[in-house]
This record gives sequence, C-alpha cells and structure tokens, in this order.
Amino acid sequence: MPGTLYIVATPIGNLEDITLRALRVLKEADLIAAEDTRHSRKLLTHFGISRPLTSYFDHNKDLKGEFILERLQQGQNVALVTDAGTPCISDPGYQLVRDAVAAGIAVVPIPGACAAITALSASGLATDYFSFAGFLPNRQGKRRERLQSLAGERALLIFYESPKRVLATLRDMLETLGDRQVVVARELTKLYEEFLRGRLSALIEQAEQREIRGEVAILVTPAEQPELPDTPAMEELLSRYLASGELSLKDAVKRVTSETGLAKSAVYAEALRQKG
Repeated sequence: MPGTLYIVATPIGNLEDITLRALRVLKEADLIAAEDTRHSRKLLTHFGISRPLTSYFDHNKDLKGEFILERLQQGQNVALVTDAGTPCISDPGYQLVRDAVAAGIAVVPIPGACAAITALSASGLATDYFSFAGFLPNRQGKRRERLQSLAGERALLIFYESPKRVLATLRDMLETLGDRQVVVARELTKLYEEFLRGRLSALIEQAEQREIRGEVAILVTPAEQPELPDTPAMEELLSRYLASGELSLKDAVKRVTSETGLAKSAVYAEALRQKG
C-alpha cells in the first residue's frame, strides 16, 4: 500500500501556533520534505522531533518530486512543510500534490497558520468576499499591469510583499487602483507585529518616513461600484476602438475614460470583457 502525503502547516512566527496534530504527524512521518531544511530543523529541534529531512523547493522540485513520489509508492508517509505557514500557498508544493493525486496517493491537509487569513481576521475590513493575489511581479511594469487587471475586482484583495518593495508597491497601487483604504500587516505573530491602517496616500507617507521591516501582507478594499449612466455609450466606444486595431487595449481604455468621464476601472473591466 502506498503511503500518505501530509501537507503540514507550521507557525508563521510564534512557535506556540503549531497544532497538536501537526506535531504528531511530524513525529510519525518517515520523511519530512522542507523548503529549507536548515530552517525546518530549528523548528523540529525546538519540539524534540528527529526525523529524516529532504529539501523540496522551486529549483529542485522536479528531481525531488520524483524522489518523494518513489518513497510514497514504497509505503512511506511524507510530511511536506514550508518555511512558515501553509505549504502550496504562494509556496512550492502544488506540483507534488498534483502528481501524488494522479498516482493514487492519499493527500491529507494538516491545517494551521496562514499569513493571509491571519492578517484578514484582524484587519477590520469586510471578510465575506476576498481574493488572494499572492506576490506581485518584481518589475514595476509587470506589477502595474497585474494591478490594473485587478482594478475592477469587487473582492477585497490580499497580497504578500517583501519589505524592500513595500513602498514601491504601495505607490503603484495608488497609481492603478486609486486612493483606497488598505491595511498593511507586518511581522505577524512575532514580537513586533503591527497593523498599519489608512488610505494608500497616508500609508505611503508613513513608509517614506520609516522603514517597514519584515514580510508583510497588504489588504486592499474593493473597487467602489461605479455609476454607469453611459454604459451603452462606453461599450459602443470601446467596441469601435478595439475593432479598429489602431489602439491597444490600454490606449482604448484611456481614450474612452477621457471621453465618458467614467471610472478607469469600470472601462478597463468592460474592455477585458469584450476581449474575452
């Protein structure tokens, strides 16, 4: 009989956040696959767990994926962990899960800490409808393009970001999304945990005056529902400009926004709809 692949969530900061079930699974696993074995060994040592470790991360996932699947098919149980939080959430692992399922191997989640949900729960923002967007591209052009594609989204947006790019990302958000209400959650569950709340413009001023350290989650309120009294005219104009082939989608949106006075996010959403 094949073994079981356990997807084990680990603490995102405070070690007390690990679950009793996670500790039991890690103690009983035949093999623990970790994003960074050095980091995971500290966690295991803290809880007195001594089990075989192997690395599994983006740059070796193909080779190590085959190795882990072989061990599973031999009947061994494998626990997959990431450096912090829940594996496969903006971290390597989904390919291993996909291949294990295809091979008929049982995959069992061991739930626990997740930075996105932790930040959401204490944000003070509406939580009934949200969209997790993960990490934005490093380059400004690609980052703004991704943000623009999300400008008309009606859900609360949740992003992860590196501290060295927080200020640049907030500025790009202001440019593409408008001056929305945001929450920046940093160092979650750690000693210097902090929630910064306010409009994008206000948080940019704060970030310009002080360094925001630690990994952060950025939560952005949804786009306001625009009034569309001239929706038919907007749709017709967009259709005409896009069909002509003379304007790019971006330029067509810019021209229609100027001619109708409608919110850029609404025009962009309609342009995407027409382009399929």
